[in-house]
Amino acid sequence: MLTLISLPLRARAQSPDAQSEEFLKLLESLTQGAPIQQGKIQLSIPRLADNGHSVPLKISIDSPMTQAAHVKTLVIMSPRNPRPLVAKMHFSPRNTKLNVATRVRLNGSQSLWVYAQMSDLSWYGQSAEVEVTESACLDAS
Repeated sequence: MLTLISLPLRARAQSPDAQSEEFLKLLESLTQGAPIQQGKIQLSIPRLADNGHSVPLKISIDSPMTQAAHVKTLVIMSPRNPRPLVAKMHFSPRNTKLNVATRVRLNGSQSLWVYAQMSDLSWYGQSAEVEVTESACLDAS
């Protein structure tokens, strides 16, 4: 059984959803078992969403975005969605500042997780709790 040992206890305690077998397997395949550190990622998402059809999300990552140090990959995951991988984005040093604004679809109240792989192949992760009054995802289609 996979365990998320690399995330701090506080982060694991915030989201029992994140401990599902499917979520952990997906995370393991993305990170190739690399440890996940906290820091660098700032999330802005409403704590309460009237419905999960279109929840605004803003992500900013503290990185100089130079050839030597930049964000390579950004991953957004929603453990309770039928398909937990919400988005996977790739960046290059040509992006001078990393700020992303999007909307996500959520299947009920949960922790939304964002992971970033840096150019040195290290991984950072951050989560945010969202209470959703009306779910958006009813099946995997």
